[in-house]
Amino acid sequence: MNAHDKLEKLKSLLAALSGVVVGYSGGVDSTFLAAVAHKVLGDRMLAVTARSETYPSSEMEAAGQLAKQLGFRHLFIDTSELGIPGYAENPTDRCFYCKGELFGKLVEIAKSEGLNNVADGANVDDTHDFRPGMKAAAALGVRSLLKDAGLDKAEIRELSHEMGLPTWDKPSFACLASRFPYGVRITRERLKMVGEAEEFLRGKGLRQVRVRYYPLLKEVEVGKQDKAGVGTPALQQAMARIEVGLDDLPRFFETTFRDEVVSRLKEIGFLYVALDLQGYRTGSMNEGLRVLES
Repeated sequence: MNAHDKLEKLKSLLAALSGVVVGYSGGVDSTFLAAVAHKVLGDRMLAVTARSETYPSSEMEAAGQLAKQLGFRHLFIDTSELGIPGYAENPTDRCFYCKGELFGKLVEIAKSEGLNNVADGANVDDTHDFRPGMKAAAALGVRSLLKDAGLDKAEIRELSHEMGLPTWDKPSFACLASRFPYGVRITRERLKMVGEAEEFLRGKGLRQVRVRYYPLLKEVEVGKQDKAGVGTPALQQAMARIEVGLDDLPRFFETTFRDEVVSRLKEIGFLYVALDLQGYRTGSMNEGLRVLES
């Protein structure tokens, strides 16, 4: 099947539904799904966006503006992932609990709206990586219609381009919690540091950016002394590992640009600033899991 055949299959899957709530972030996949669902179901499709500390406000604002532009029904809800027991400790199945809370709320909304179905933006490519959130979707009966239609990311971008969707070439984005190695505690302060660093780098013209957070010392209270009687401050004890597209790597070897990046990220609170020479790749924080499994 080519991309257009898969699009027709997606439309058939949607047409068979009485209605659907789409988990909508404003990214490539969920925007495409919402746009197609709106064409097929009209007002029997409701796009719902969750606002939380793990997504930059700029992403949420852009999602709302795009929903208005495309003319489909849209609703914001508020979630607090850090309030989920165990989430802040960042276990390997963190996304299971996050998606479980989100999808649970979407299921309730679907019932109250009489739409009866919930769909997420997972596609075929997501089955090739570690995605515990997909287990939460399955447990709550959430449909992954893009995946069911056989669509992968490249095909979704191609079809989005043909449909005139402005997200067709939007860089991939994931919640800020994905910037932390498993087992490293997630806090509002750390999320803020990562978010500000990425916003700065995007403002410098870098399209595909990730700033990974690595603590360098075990957290202690400011002023608390160790056995030698030396106080260890809790501030500026983290390293940033920057991932960017391969085409943008040479920019970091320009003295002025490099100095600006280092200076700004140190202002934000990072002690060391490192560049990943492999560049951006999906699921880099899962690479350690693959090593353990092999």
